[in-house]
Amino acid sequence: FKILPTRVAYAHCDVPCGIYDPHAAQLAAHTVIRMTQMINDLTVKGEPTFEERKKIIHQISRLTKVNEEHAEMVKHEVRVLWGDYFKDEHLEKYPDLHNLVFQTMKLASKARQDINIDAAKELLTNVQQIAEIFFKTKNLTPIRVKSPYPTGLEIVLHK
Repeated sequence: FKILPTRVAYAHCDVPCGIYDPHAAQLAAHTVIRMTQMINDLTVKGEPTFEERKKIIHQISRLTKVNEEHAEMVKHEVRVLWGDYFKDEHLEKYPDLHNLVFQTMKLASKARQDINIDAAKELLTNVQQIAEIFFKTKNLTPIRVKSPYPTGLEIVLHK
């Protein structure tokens, strides 16, 4: 039973609007770093009471949840750029892009599995490199600026 006739529709990508930006991936990577910093900064002096232990466990659980969500967000945003934006001509011009994306996915997984500030920072570094390549493919000049985030690290923008 059909109400209207059907026709096959084609789109060049999953997001046919043509709006792509590496900002969300960078923001998520900064959040992974910040959550890792906050977990590492949790300290207890002396023997904690039962209530203090409950509070610490709750805080670690919340920080871990956000950390994992944002590591997955990095993976999602990079997958969209990789699958929908980057084209064969970008790979020709930036032959390391494939490996960079692959390593970024692996680092995002590592950032979910461990509380490791070095892995979290390396994840941001990779995402920044992807952002720089992205802007270059648009004939824009990428620039690094100090982010306004508590990580104290940079974000890649364009002129």
